[in-house]
Amino acid sequence: MNPGIGMLAALLATAAFLTAPPVPAQDAPSPTAIATRLLDRMNAGEYAQAESMFTAEMAKAVPAAKLKAVWESLPAQAGTAKGRGDPTVDTQGGTTLVTVPLPYEKTGLVAKVAVAADGRISGFLIQPAPPPAPAPPADDAGFSERDFGIGTGDRALPGTLAIPKGEPPSAGWPTVVLVHGSGPHDRDETIGPNRPFLDIARGLAAQGIAVLRYEKRTQARPQDFAERAYTIDDETTDDAVAAIAALRATEGVDPKRVFVFGHSQGGMLAPRIALKAGDVAGLVLFAAPARPLLDILIEQNVRMAVLGDGKTSDAERAAIERLKLQVQTARKDGDAAADALPMGLPASYWRSTDAVDPVVEAREAKLPMLVLQGARDIQVVDADWQRWRAGFHDDPKVAFKLYEKLNHLGIAGEGEGSLAEYGTPGQLDAQLIADVAGWIEAH
Repeated sequence: MNPGIGMLAALLATAAFLTAPPVPAQDAPSPTAIATRLLDRMNAGEYAQAESMFTAEMAKAVPAAKLKAVWESLPAQAGTAKGRGDPTVDTQGGTTLVTVPLPYEKTGLVAKVAVAADGRISGFLIQPAPPPAPAPPADDAGFSERDFGIGTGDRALPGTLAIPKGEPPSAGWPTVVLVHGSGPHDRDETIGPNRPFLDIARGLAAQGIAVLRYEKRTQARPQDFAERAYTIDDETTDDAVAAIAALRATEGVDPKRVFVFGHSQGGMLAPRIALKAGDVAGLVLFAAPARPLLDILIEQNVRMAVLGDGKTSDAERAAIERLKLQVQTARKDGDAAADALPMGLPASYWRSTDAVDPVVEAREAKLPMLVLQGARDIQVVDADWQRWRAGFHDDPKVAFKLYEKLNHLGIAGEGEGSLAEYGTPGQLDAQLIADVAGWIEAH
């Protein structure tokens, strides 16, 4: 999901993955053949036939009309379609995930099709294709990287620990856990060609601070959210708490100097993570919402509608009004159909986000905090920055830094910010990394 605060990757999402209970199938076509048939039908404009391949839950979340709107919007964003690449297959429990590359004129996309054991499609997602894997650190980088798992068994999340070379301090290295913004993110928080978390992790590790980054559960294990009510804590908070516990038990890490760096939604949840984990040394909040996500979601859609041409089209206006109704539904008691809720996510999720007041929770945590904001951020804006300032301007444990040229990803630019610049290669600002390193060293 992406309530507008997270990343470009989720702007093309048609639904969160849903999985159906495994039902043995005989003489059924392969998952690859099923995924291919779905894409063939959409290319042919046969959206009702495509919907007929879905589970009941998927059909409610993504009816034919929504499929049509998303599929036919792709050329406007990505250019002319250039065929398909070879599919890859990954089996997760009773569900098979088929990933199909979709090259377009301007960019690469991938279709992810989750096929349940009974042959029905239980999930469908269109995302920008991931860039090539980053090169390993140079031999003289001053730090190394190693695999680091969070949790055990099938539900474990893969991660990477960047750790300084050489003999650690007697108590161990100060260490940072990176917590993602909204949406299904990889460990580098990859958005188009940019990898903010990779930049942060390697930048801090080069300055003597260990950093853990990991795959977000919605990215690595979407099936964990199948057919059940879940909350923002299930999505984000609980895994960050587990990551902190795992680090404290790691040789070379100072268990009393583990910090949380939260970006966007991760920053909003950082105080809650600290309260649940206990003994966190401090918090770094970058582009952190300070207001309810549902309110920000509407605000962002209104803002995005006028970016570029300064106008709101009839279609955009209708979509905004529909979103407002969905938000009202999410805030009412009782169950609601997926298509009556923002982004097709369950009411339990949205109600749990409404229960988060990050400023109040940060006051309760009573921790040192470094609050960072880019002045060119068009997603988390000055109203949030000012609420953080108002809440902690007189707290000596809290420091603030505003960066005039930075956008939501921490990348510098000129003029008014836009979503389009997320597709331009860049690196997270070196001064921001240096400021974080200096603050951590002082705590």
